[in-house]
Amino acid sequence: MKSWIMMTLGWALVLPLQVVAQPATPSDLPPADLARAAIEQEPSVVKARYALEAAGHAGRKIAVSPYEWSVGIDGQRRRYETGGYSNEWTARVERPIRIGGKAELDQGLGDATERIARAELTQARHEATRALSDLWIDWLATIQARELAKEQLGFAESSASAVAGRRKAGDASLLDLNAAQADAAEARRQFDAAQAQEAKAILRLRSRFPSLVMEPQSLSEPVELELDELQWRQRVLAESDTLRITQESLKRAELTANRARADRIPDPTVGIYTASEARRSERIVGISVSIPLGGTYRSETMREALKQVDVARAELERQQKEIDLATAETINDARSALRRWKLAEQSAQMARENATLGQRGYGLGEGDLQALLLLRRQSVDAAGASLAARVEAVKARYRLLIDAHMIWGLDDK
Repeated sequence: MKSWIMMTLGWALVLPLQVVAQPATPSDLPPADLARAAIEQEPSVVKARYALEAAGHAGRKIAVSPYEWSVGIDGQRRRYETGGYSNEWTARVERPIRIGGKAELDQGLGDATERIARAELTQARHEATRALSDLWIDWLATIQARELAKEQLGFAESSASAVAGRRKAGDASLLDLNAAQADAAEARRQFDAAQAQEAKAILRLRSRFPSLVMEPQSLSEPVELELDELQWRQRVLAESDTLRITQESLKRAELTANRARADRIPDPTVGIYTASEARRSERIVGISVSIPLGGTYRSETMREALKQVDVARAELERQQKEIDLATAETINDARSALRRWKLAEQSAQMARENATLGQRGYGLGEGDLQALLLLRRQSVDAAGASLAARVEAVKARYRLLIDAHMIWGLDDK
C-alpha cells in the first residue's frame, strides 16, 4: 500500500520535467472563454460553489470550537440559630478551555474541511468539462451524420430517377422501379432520423449548458496522442481532482484521529466567581476548575478514529489504482479507435467511389439494379463505421486532455 502511494508521489514530483507544451484548444471545441463561462454556470458547479462557501463557515466553526462562556447566579437565604436571616448570593462566569494542542488541531480540521470542499468544486468543474466536451462532439457528430444521410438521399433519389428513365425506355422492370423507389424512401427515413438525432443532441447540450454559444465546426480528424502512455498516466494521476479529494479526506481523518487521541485528556472548565454571605459581612472572590473524568467512551472514540484513517488510506490506494486503470483504458480506446478510423475511412472512400461508379454505369445501361443498391448500402455502412470510429477516437483524446488539465485552462481555476 505504502509503496503504491510513494510511487504515485514520485510520479507527481518528476512529472513537471516531462510535460510537453499544452496543445491549443482543438478547432472543433468551443473557445476557452466561452467554455469556462458555460462550465461555471453548470448546476453541479453552482452547487459545489455554494458548498464551498458553506464549508468555509463550517471550517471556522470547527476552529473556534463549540465552547462558550456561561454565566450563573445562585441565591440563598440563611437562618441563624441566634435569630435572624441572611440573604446571600453567588455569581460566576466559566468556560471550558482546550488544552493539549486541541486548538491547533481544530484549526487544522477546519482548514481540511474547506480544502475538501474546494477540491470538490474543482472536481465538479472537471465533470462538467467532460460532459461539455462529450455533448459537443456528439452534436457535431449528428451534424456530420445528417450530412452523410443527405448525401445518401441524393444518391438514392438519383438512382430512382435513373431507373425511372430506363423504365420509360423499356429497359427496366416495374420490380426494379419499385425497389429503387423503396430504397429512396428508406434513405429519406434515415435522413429524417438523422435530423431528429441532431435535434436531440442540441436539446441535451442546451439543457446542460444553456448559456453556451453554439457555433458548429467540422469534426476534426483524429490525431496521435501527444504523450506516451507512462506520461499520460503520470499526468492524470498528478492532476486528478478525485484523488485530491481522497488525499484531503485522508489528512482530515488523520487530524480527527489526533484530535480524538488528544481528547482522552478532558478539557477543564475554568471560571471565576464572587459571593456575598453572612449578612453582607463577607465578600468572596474565587476561581473554580472542574475536570471531567474520561472513560471508555473517549477511548473507543479514539480507536474508531484510528480505524477511519485506515479506511481513508485504503480508499486512496483504491482510487489511485482505479484512476490509473481508467486512464490506461482511455489511452487504449483512443489508439485503437484511431487505427479503426483509418481503416474505416479507407473503406468508406472506396465504397463511395464504387457506389458512384455503379450509379454512373447503371445510367449508361450497364449493370443491374440489385448490384447498385448493394453498393449504396455498403457505402452507407462504411460511412457510418468511419464516423463512429472518428467520434470515439476524438472523444477519447479529449477525455485524456481534460483529465490531464491540458485543455481550456483548467489549471487556472
